[in-house]
Amino acid sequence: MSYSYIIIDDNSESTLKTLAVTARFRELQFIASAATYQEGLNLILEHRPTFVFLEVDPKDSNSGLSFGLINELHRFLKILPKIIITTNNSQMALQALQYGAFDCLSKPLSGSDLIKTILKFQKSHDATSPFPSVSPIKSFVEPTIQQPLVEQPEIQEIQVTHEVVAPETISEQKPTEITETIHEEISEREPAVEQTEPILVGPEEEILNKPVIAEIVKEEKPLIICVKSYGDYRFIEAKDICYLQADNNSTDIHLFNGEMITAFKTLKHFENVLSSPFVRIHNSYIVNIDYVSRIHTGNSVCYIKNTTTKLPFSKSYKENVDAIISSITNGNYLEI
Repeated sequence: MSYSYIIIDDNSESTLKTLAVTARFRELQFIASAATYQEGLNLILEHRPTFVFLEVDPKDSNSGLSFGLINELHRFLKILPKIIITTNNSQMALQALQYGAFDCLSKPLSGSDLIKTILKFQKSHDATSPFPSVSPIKSFVEPTIQQPLVEQPEIQEIQVTHEVVAPETISEQKPTEITETIHEEISEREPAVEQTEPILVGPEEEILNKPVIAEIVKEEKPLIICVKSYGDYRFIEAKDICYLQADNNSTDIHLFNGEMITAFKTLKHFENVLSSPFVRIHNSYIVNIDYVSRIHTGNSVCYIKNTTTKLPFSKSYKENVDAIISSITNGNYLEI
């Protein structure tokens, strides 16, 4: 089961940090982000997400972000998405509860806090739904093998004859010999029961009748971008894109194999539809973080892996570049 979400925050760096944490959860599906009150309201009404990460103490007061957005949603929706307040202001927690927010998390978000929030949601969701949701920590089904039903053999009537045995005969026979004799007699009378594999009936038959299944991992399909032009459908995996370059009202898509494909959409369009690891660093460039090999802040350029390509970044997108550096150094990182 997947849960869609929208991020509403006027700080682009903060948005990227939130994305970096939420991207670790397969159950969470990113839809879009907004930087203003009106953009956020329109996105929620259009997509009806499960979660909304909302900043109510904005950096820019002109963005209009506040608890008022929650009140506005009550005008249009019977069931509101789960509003998760994300802020650095600790005093907002009590106010968030008063406005009916689902949770309040301090920024920058941590994975452990988000796990607790999702578990709390699933607990409340399972209480009202007959279908339990999947745990955010382990996205696999662990099947339980049922024990086979063994048909009991018919009980045959055994005639017992009383035979007088001399006392010395009993004393000479050892206990183990008596037990073995009894087992032999029983085995002669009872038919052998053949051990069979479990036979299961129902929707789980295909899974549980397999020899051994330790776990079934849910595989997430990669994002496919379709570039359509006059009946020509070109399918590209998003992970293969190094960077995108604006060319008037079209965009040149540069792939890792050196190929370039032109899409008749503006760079602004791709900025709105693509999420992490794609970050805009210039009016003319969007880069895939996974292909950044070097960033030179003095020359305001970043380098693409295994190429001689250098992409400039402008001062207006300096926060995005800082977020890229933070994202790369936040992983398995060694500075020399």
